[in-house]
Amino acid sequence: MSNPSAPGSKYSISSVIDSFGVSRFTWFMFFFLGFAMIFDGYTYMIVPYTMKTIQLEWGLSTFQTSTLSSWSLIGIVAGAVVSGVLSDKIGRRKTLVFSILIYSVFTVPIFFAPGFLFFAVLSVLAGLGLGACVPVVTTLFSETTPTKQRSIFVTFGLAWMIAGWFLAGVIATAVTQSLGWRYCYLFGIVPFVYAIVLYFVMPESPHWLLSRGRRAEAVLVLARIETMAAGKTSPWNPDDILAPPRPKLSGPRALFSKKFARVTTGIWLAYFMGSFVLYGINAWLPTIMREKGYISIAIFSNLAALAANITTGFIAEGIGRRKNLLMIFILEAVAVVLLTLALDAAAVGLLFAAALLIGFTINYALTSINPLMAEAYPTEFRNTGVAWGQAFGRLGAIIAPVIGGLLIRPETGDYRLLGLFAIPALIGALSVILFIRTETKGKSLDQLARQDSETA
Repeated sequence: MSNPSAPGSKYSISSVIDSFGVSRFTWFMFFFLGFAMIFDGYTYMIVPYTMKTIQLEWGLSTFQTSTLSSWSLIGIVAGAVVSGVLSDKIGRRKTLVFSILIYSVFTVPIFFAPGFLFFAVLSVLAGLGLGACVPVVTTLFSETTPTKQRSIFVTFGLAWMIAGWFLAGVIATAVTQSLGWRYCYLFGIVPFVYAIVLYFVMPESPHWLLSRGRRAEAVLVLARIETMAAGKTSPWNPDDILAPPRPKLSGPRALFSKKFARVTTGIWLAYFMGSFVLYGINAWLPTIMREKGYISIAIFSNLAALAANITTGFIAEGIGRRKNLLMIFILEAVAVVLLTLALDAAAVGLLFAAALLIGFTINYALTSINPLMAEAYPTEFRNTGVAWGQAFGRLGAIIAPVIGGLLIRPETGDYRLLGLFAIPALIGALSVILFIRTETKGKSLDQLARQDSETA
């Protein structure tokens, strides 16, 4: 990087961030955004952990109870669609703050919910915030971390959500028995306070500021990054920033323009298939294991999920995003078949190994798409690309448990049709081969933007 202190020196935002490497600023963003993911994970998972108690209090039917954790998914899809465009218009920080405030504001009143309908409406509205949070966190990680570690922080950052799942289980277990299920939802006050702090403490993405022509503000953020990373501030000149070429189109229509249609198709298919397998298997694995008397195996499968989120970023930086994704989709298909065979054989050792492998692969596959998602699009519509891809994938999450219910019948003890979940995994691998042609490993966001401009 040219010395920004020297008059007339040119520099890009990526080169500045890369020059500091993994710094105090990197870890600041990692932990600060991590709390957003913890609160997001808690808000989503507290419903499954309390729905049995809710069923007993309100006298809900089995069908009504099964939908309690599904209402928020409707809001999540809608929230992702809206937030993608919103973040590219008003900024990452404001969108993240709004998303946290939304799911907080509509979670707390569930404490007063008189019945099923009130609960369902509030869950949908809270889902709007949940759906907006994950895409913008993914985008912020990609725009504030060094190029060589970008994939690691994007995927590792999403692991914070699993910590939220764990927190939901701990609080639900402790609070439901002593105070009642309603108090679990008062926890929503905590992210409300956090969102206010976040607004004043977290900086805006300098990439986004530059994309909006706000050079002076981008320089202020760079100066703040340098202060945190190196303990000093250089005399940055706003006129010396090398801005990437602006794309001809932006917003949702740019996703399916001639330049981006192929990669968008690949990402959407891969995320849909990854979501389909993950949510289809996860919706029924605890029930299957409980029927067999091995519920602890399902719990250990969640630990494998945490390991997957931590591991995938490191491997993606080693072998590349495309190879990483292709490899795991194929391994995921193998894991589904092995799990099916293990259930049929009823061998405890084999079943334990197969459950660990399935827990690892289904989470690894979905997580590994996120870095590629953020890197596939320029800053002007990056979060739209991330959010809309995740929103489309969530449709798979909604459909899969229903399809799983038609294929898997625990009461019969016949799980052979579970093996059909290997098909969407193989379709995911095929989508990578046919549509995702460009490797993004080791390329800065500015390099990728210039590359897109040259090939447009």
